Amino acid sequence: MTTLVEELAQRARALDPRDRARLAEELLASLDQESESDTEAAWEQEIGRRVDEIKAGRATLIPAEQVFAETARIYE
Repeated sequence: MTTLVEELAQRARALDPRDRARLAEELLASLDQESESDTEAAWEQEIGRRVDEIKAGRATLIPAEQVFAETARIYE
């Protein structure tokens, strides 16, 4: 661990249990936010790629009715 992380960890351990729990929740939530933004960016890129494939005529499109019928057949 870096010196700053070690110092913060030591100071956090000195906190009241409720404050430690709150700090832990906030730190974990900040990780989720970063992960969500990474995931969102990846989906945006994938959507763009798929739109490009459709516009270029390289994608095989399936009518919605066919998709729904196949889904019904599988899950009935």
